[in-house]
Amino acid sequence: MTTRQRSYHHGDLRQAVLTAALDVIAAEGPSALSLRDLARRAGVSHAAPAHHFKDRAGLLTALAAEGYELLAAALGEADGLRDAGVRYVRFATEHPAHFQVMFQPDLYRTDDPALLAARERAGDRLRAGIAGLRPGQGGPDPRLAGVAAWSLAHGFATLLLSNNLTGPLQGRDPEDVFHALTGLLFPTEPVAGGAS
Repeated sequence: MTTRQRSYHHGDLRQAVLTAALDVIAAEGPSALSLRDLARRAGVSHAAPAHHFKDRAGLLTALAAEGYELLAAALGEADGLRDAGVRYVRFATEHPAHFQVMFQPDLYRTDDPALLAARERAGDRLRAGIAGLRPGQGGPDPRLAGVAAWSLAHGFATLLLSNNLTGPLQGRDPEDVFHALTGLLFPTEPVAGGAS
C-alpha cells in the first residue's frame, strides 16, 4: 500500500486530489485535468475522487472556492488600496493554479454556495480598499474606481504570470513596480506609514 493510499484511508483523499489538481494546473493548465489521472496520482480507484467532487466541474468549483478564501485571507490585513493591490499580485504569484481557475467561470459551477460565499468575502476585502479612499480620490463614481483598481492589479498579475513583464520590469521587484504603478492611477492615496 502506498503512502497516498494510506492517506486516503485516514480521510485525506479530498485534499490529496486538490493538491494533485493544483500541480497539474500549474504545469499544464486546467484543460489537462482528469479525475481518473488524479485518482492514479493519489493511488486510489478511479471512482474515489468522484465521491468528493462528483465530476471535473465539482473539483474545479472546490479549487475556485479555496482560491477565493485564500485571496480573502491575503487581503485581510491590507493597509489601503495600494497594499491591497500588492497583496493581490502576491496572491496570484503564490497561487497561480488557483488564480487560473478562479477567473474562468466556464470551468466551474458559479452558483455553488461555498464558492459564492468565498467570492463575496474576497470582494468585500477588495471593496474595503476603495472605501478607504479620501473623498474625490475615486472620481465621481467609487465603483468605477474599484473596477479600475481591480483591473490594474488583475492585469498586472496576469501579465506577470504569463512572463510578459520580464523585459519591462528589467529585474526589478514586481511588487515594488506595482506599488509605483498604483501611484499613477491613485496618486493621492496615502502610503502606509507616510505620505504618498
